[in-house]
Amino acid sequence: MNHLNSFSKLEHLCGDKRINRLFTQGDAFIAYPLRVVFMIEPKKDNVPVSVMVSVPKKRFKRAVKRNRIKRLMREAYRLNKFEVVEKLSEKQLQAHVAFNYVSDEEFDFETIEKKMKIALQRLIEKIPG
Repeated sequence: MNHLNSFSKLEHLCGDKRINRLFTQGDAFIAYPLRVVFMIEPKKDNVPVSVMVSVPKKRFKRAVKRNRIKRLMREAYRLNKFEVVEKLSEKQLQAHVAFNYVSDEEFDFETIEKKMKIALQRLIEKIPG
């Protein structure tokens, strides 16, 4: 198993305090249909990026659809995260990132992956230094 392409429990952003801090102090941008909220800080943990994905119940009433979209978003992130992880590790920084799905329609994996790549590219540009 290649650890670069995994998405382990350690990489999941959890804990109310950390999530609230991200949403109150973090910056955001939109790579439609994704809204990306992020916060970059000096390295504390040995995980360069912690991530959470969310799909609002307001837009998708059925849990099956929400879960499918979240699964696609996590997979798109898992396959394309290596550049962000590399860049942050190199600069001794860590990032907390939330990917919120803001569209009313369900997109296929290709579209979500393409937008995820754009979002991650913009995240890399925002890394200081």
